Formats: sequence, structure tokens, C-alpha cells
Amino acid sequence: MKNISLSFLLILCIFQQSFAQLNQKLDSIIQTEFSDPHAPGGVFLVSQKGKTLYEKAFGKANIELDFNMVSGNVFEIGSMTKQFTAIAVLILESQGKLSVNDPVSKYIPDYPSGNLITIHHLLTHTSGIKDFTKIKSLQYIAQKEMTPKQMVDFFKNETPDFKPGEKFEYNNAGYVILGYLIELVSGERYEDFIRKNIFEKAGMKNSYYASDRKIIRNRAYGYHQKTDGYVNKTIISFSVPFASGSLMSTVEDMVRWQHALNTGLILDAAHINKAFTAYTLNNGEKFTYGYGWHLKDINGIPSREHGGSIFGFKSMAVYVPSLDLYVIGFSNCDCHSPTQVVKDMAKAVVNAVKK
Repeated sequence: MKNISLSFLLILCIFQQSFAQLNQKLDSIIQTEFSDPHAPGGVFLVSQKGKTLYEKAFGKANIELDFNMVSGNVFEIGSMTKQFTAIAVLILESQGKLSVNDPVSKYIPDYPSGNLITIHHLLTHTSGIKDFTKIKSLQYIAQKEMTPKQMVDFFKNETPDFKPGEKFEYNNAGYVILGYLIELVSGERYEDFIRKNIFEKAGMKNSYYASDRKIIRNRAYGYHQKTDGYVNKTIISFSVPFASGSLMSTVEDMVRWQHALNTGLILDAAHINKAFTAYTLNNGEKFTYGYGWHLKDINGIPSREHGGSIFGFKSMAVYVPSLDLYVIGFSNCDCHSPTQVVKDMAKAVVNAVKK
């Protein structure tokens, strides 16, 4: 018994030592980009098999009020919104209300070449539609309250960049159309559909459709960095990015989101797996994007990832299915990107877990 106890204590000490070393490694990775405690900062979290391995906040959530960042702060997540939009489309497909193979013209009859562009093309960024972020006149509507139809009308007559399915080119306009289709098919506003069918079912109590006017508890304020210091973020109408980038969340809620995907809380496995499938172009060439996620790898181990950027905020998350490992980081200044930080954190944890 004495030998068993000594062995257990030795194993425990080794585990605690390696865990402390991993924490120090993650701290040092984050501080390469988020080192100033008086500047806008970020929140980072590592979760494996439902257990939080690491969770820390850095810098200020509000510079003017001198409020320190905490792990429960709510951030705008930018293009990470796309994964929610993609799953919402698959929820509607599971209900028999649409098919990802449907042409856009089935729902928007006057959409140019809408008979050639499918929902699948929109989901995979292979539609060829001109991205509205590249249109110069965007500045004139950026602060206007736009309906989904008005947003689609804003860019639908632009000359396409290529034929549907010909190439992969990241595109926000396609996801605006998807948000509009969700409203047309469900009969609900996009934000209501997401709240009822995803946020509430997944237990994401601190996730919202973004607003600068609503009182949102624990909101992290967004900033830009100028040559003479930080300034408050540029105000835009969230009806413009809409279903391509207008959600808000916390790192802990995003862990709940990942859990909901893994356990079928919101959608069956057959439909969810469509989001994590690598598809092919018209010429048979594979590309590394499913529905709302980039399909990558870490040292040969398959991973799913996506980032986001919107005025004043940046976000990034990496999920490694074989290890049930989720790494996420949010920043409340678009001057600090968590993208490489989160990737380096994920690599460090994967290496530690494999040892």
C-alpha cells in the first residue's frame, strides 16, 4: 500500500509539473501579442473533453473606465458567425424545408444566374458572387439600417468574379444571402431563428445578435489603434454584415456551442458532418472549406478552424476532433490578432497531450 501511495503521489507531481509548464507556455505565447495590461486585451480558453485546461483574460475590457478584462466578457465574433449560419441552414434541411442543392432562384426568383448558384455554393464560398466588402459604395450604406433584401439588392447585379463551382474564394455576400434564405424559409428573423434553435438549445445565455444600442452585460468595448493611441471602434450597422458576421458571444458560450455540435443537441450527426466535409470544385480539385469552417490540420492531425474580424474585434478558434480539443481567443482591438496565437496554443497543447 505504501508503494502504491508513493507511486500515485509521484504521478500526481509529474502531472502537476507538466500542467504548470503548459500554462507557462500558453502564457508566453499569448503575451507575444497581448503584453500591455493597460491596453485593450483578450480572453483565451483551452478545453478538452469538456474540461477547461486553461482560461485567462488579458488587458482592458474598457479603457475609459479602466475595467480589466474577465473571461466572461462578451465580444463581437465577426466571421465566426458563419458557422452558426451554416448550421441554421442544415437545421432547415433536416426539417425538409430546403436542400443545400437547391438553386438560389427557388427562393429569390430574380437573382441573376440564380438557377446556376446553389445553397451549397454559398456555403462553400464557391458561388463567384462579388463580395460586397469589395464594392466601393459600401461606405454609403455602412451605417444605414438595411433589410436582408436591401443588402442582397445592393450587390446582386455586380459582375460575378467567376462561374459557380469554378474556384474557392472567401465571400461574405454568400452568407448574407444565406441569412436572407433562412428568413424566407423559416418565416422568422435570422436573429430569432439563431436564438431559438441554437443559443437556447446549447445553453448559450451570453450570446446575441450584435447591437451597439442594447444593454449587454459584460460587454467588451472595441477599439482601433492610431499613431497617437487607441480610439473607440467605428460604428456600423450590423444589418450590413448580417448573417456573415453580426453575432456576439463569450469563450465559455463557444465551448457550449462546440459541445452542442458534438452531442447532437441541435442537429443530427448526418447533417452536422456535411459542415465538416471537404468538397470539390467543378474540375474535381479538393479545397479545404466545409460549411462555415476551414478544414486544416496540426502536424498532420485534422482540425477545424475559423476566425473573424469586425471593426474593433478579432476572433479565432481551433477544434481538434480526435482529441476533443478546443482552443479559442477573442480580442477587443482589431490591432491585435488572436489568429496565430490560437494556432500556436493549439500546437502546444496537441504536443503536450501526445507526449
